[in-house]
Amino acid sequence: MDYDMLVIGSGPSGRRAAVQSAKLGKSVIVVDRGRRLGGVSVHTGTIPSKTLRETVLNLSGWRERGFYGRGYRVKQDISISDLVDRLHKTLDHEVEVLQHQFMRNTVKHARAAVTFLGPNKASLTADNGDYSEIGFANALIAVGTRPHRPADVPFDQKRVFDSDEMLELHHLPRTLTVIGAGVIGVEYATIFSALDVPVTLVEPRNTILDFIDREIVDDFIHQMRDRGMTIRLGSTVKEIASKPDHAEVTLADGRTIRSEMVLYAAGRTGNVASLGLDVVGIEADSRGRIKVDPHTFQTTAPNIYAAGDVIGFPSLASTSMEQGRVAACHAFGVSLPPPPESFPYGIYAVPEISTVGQSEEQVRQSGVAYEVGLARFRETSRGHIMGVSSGFLKLLFSIETRRLLGAHIVGEGATELIHIGQAVINLGGTVDFFVNNTFNYPTLAEAYKIAGLDAWNRMGQG
Repeated sequence: MDYDMLVIGSGPSGRRAAVQSAKLGKSVIVVDRGRRLGGVSVHTGTIPSKTLRETVLNLSGWRERGFYGRGYRVKQDISISDLVDRLHKTLDHEVEVLQHQFMRNTVKHARAAVTFLGPNKASLTADNGDYSEIGFANALIAVGTRPHRPADVPFDQKRVFDSDEMLELHHLPRTLTVIGAGVIGVEYATIFSALDVPVTLVEPRNTILDFIDREIVDDFIHQMRDRGMTIRLGSTVKEIASKPDHAEVTLADGRTIRSEMVLYAAGRTGNVASLGLDVVGIEADSRGRIKVDPHTFQTTAPNIYAAGDVIGFPSLASTSMEQGRVAACHAFGVSLPPPPESFPYGIYAVPEISTVGQSEEQVRQSGVAYEVGLARFRETSRGHIMGVSSGFLKLLFSIETRRLLGAHIVGEGATELIHIGQAVINLGGTVDFFVNNTFNYPTLAEAYKIAGLDAWNRMGQG
C-alpha cells in the first residue's frame, strides 16, 4: 500500500501533521509502537504531569493556604489512588478524542515499529511479529524521546525512578530527592512538595532554567526554599545507591542525601534506534536528536521531515504541534507566512512560570534602552480574593519605540495570562495599549494594567 504521508509517532507533532495532510486531501497513515495513540505527551509527559499537578493542587488545598495557613488541607490523607484515578480518566478521554479525530479525517493508524527500507519505502513490524511493507511519498519522524538512563544509575522502580516511572508509584514517598533541575525535574519536585513531601533538588550547574528571565527564576527559587525545599545547586552526583529501606545519593563534595525515593530527571534521548536512519542518509546526534531545516523541518533526506522533541529545543507540546503542521504544508507545496518570532513557554511547576519575548538579560545584551514595569499579584484585588501572596508580572518596553519586548510571569495562572503579552508583542503593541485599555476587575490580568502604568510613569507620555 502506498501513502502520500507516513507519520511515525502520534504525539503532538505527529497528530497535527496527520490531520493537516488529510485536510489537504492526502492519504495518511500514522504508525505508533505504543499501546495506545497519543505518544509521550498523552501517556507519560505533558498531559499526565499536568493532570497530576491539578489533582495535587485541588486535594492539598494549596491554592487556599494564603488564607487558611500552611497546615490547611482539603483531603487529610491523600493516597496514590487519589492521584491515579483522575489521571486515567483524563488519559482515556485524550485517546478517545484523538481516535475520533483520525476517524473523522480518514487517517489510518497502525501499531508497529517502523524501519526505513529506502527513501520511499518502510517496513512495519507489529508486536506479534506480523511484518508488512508500505510505500510513501513523504514521511514525518515524530518519535519523541524517552528519559536518559545512564548505566551507573540503579533504576529499580522501588527506590530509583525515571520521570516515566513516577506515574506508576505504588505509594507516595515520605521523602524525595530529584536529580536534575530542568523543566521536568522542577515540575515534579514542586508538585511533590505541594503534597508536603520533603524534597531535595540537586543540580550540577550553578543556575537553573537558563532560558527564563533571571528575576523570575530568583523569585521561583526563593518560593521553593521558603516552603522548606532543599536546593543544592553546583552539586555533582558521584553515586546513587538503592538500599533496602532508602536511597542514598552521594555528591562529589562527599555529602550524602538520604531519601525514600530518587527521581533521576537529567535529560532525554530520541527514540530513533530502530528507524534505520542510515538507509536514508539521516544522522542523529549522541542524544538521538535529528537536525532539520528550522523553517521547513526537512531532514537531509528532502522528502523526510522530523518534528517535536526528537529535533531538540524547545521540546514543547505547543511548538511541536506547529512544527508538524508546517512540515505537512511544506511537503505538499502549501506556502505559509513566516511564524512570529515570539512563542510562549509554560513551566507547570508550583508556582507556574510562563514567558514570551526577550528576557531582561537579552534586552540588555542587545543594547536597546528599556524600561521595566512590575505588578505583584498581591497588589491586585483578585489576588487578595484568591489569597495569592506571591507571584508577579514583569514587562519590558523599548524606550525609543515604546513597544513591548518581553513579558514574564511567575505565579498562579501564569500560563494562561501570558497570552495577553504574546498578542501585544506579536502585533507590535506598545506600553500605551496597557495604559489606555480597560481590563476586567477584579482579575489577575489587571496586573498588565498595573505593570504598564508602572513603566509608563517612568517613560513619560511619549
